[in-house]
Amino acid sequence: MTGKTVLIVDDEAPIREMIAVALEMADYDYIEAADAREAHALIVDKQPDLILLDWMLPGTSGVELARRLKKEEATAEIPIIMLTAKVEEDNKIQGLEVGADDYITKPFSPRELVARLKAVLRRATPPGVETPIEVDGLTLDPVGHRVTTLTGALNIGPTEYRLLQFFMTHQERVYTRSQLLDQVWGGNVYVEERTVDVHIRRLRKALGDQYDHLIQTVRGTGYRFSTRAA
Repeated sequence: MTGKTVLIVDDEAPIREMIAVALEMADYDYIEAADAREAHALIVDKQPDLILLDWMLPGTSGVELARRLKKEEATAEIPIIMLTAKVEEDNKIQGLEVGADDYITKPFSPRELVARLKAVLRRATPPGVETPIEVDGLTLDPVGHRVTTLTGALNIGPTEYRLLQFFMTHQERVYTRSQLLDQVWGGNVYVEERTVDVHIRRLRKALGDQYDHLIQTVRGTGYRFSTRAA
């Protein structure tokens, strides 16, 4: 499997099924939603890697959902491909203006869909998610799930690994404990905010004296990963 999960949002079951088969054949995991409300709950809970979003949905339209997702910090970076039967240029522009990354007009071939999906995922994938990322000799390898320094491998727990991966792919930005819980643990996991502090301490301990300074406490706000002096 590619390890990537795609959310299919379409109110027509036969279309969801056709897309699901195409994704399965291309080794993608998938989850499905028939409307915007169901889709939003899945997005918060599962954090898919990409959303295939139908323009015409019952209730809240696909464009409205896309606009909402791009405004929310936790979901703003998830790529969206709009699916629509509308071929008018202004609809295409409207879809792209709300933040959609690509646009496919029905009917489309499964082959075209997968090709476009791969292209969008390639553009949206930062270093550290599929390719190694290195900061001052500290290297995170997402394929081998290893963290190494110039002197060897670090012994790091699974939660600390996810925390470090998030920090290394989102450097120089301050995140609150609540934001870290959403991004690293998932939106529907009920964990005390202080749990973040415990794992930050464990992560600093695993990084050792040479690298623990990269995880900075921002008093009254949260934490950031930075190579600059705090």
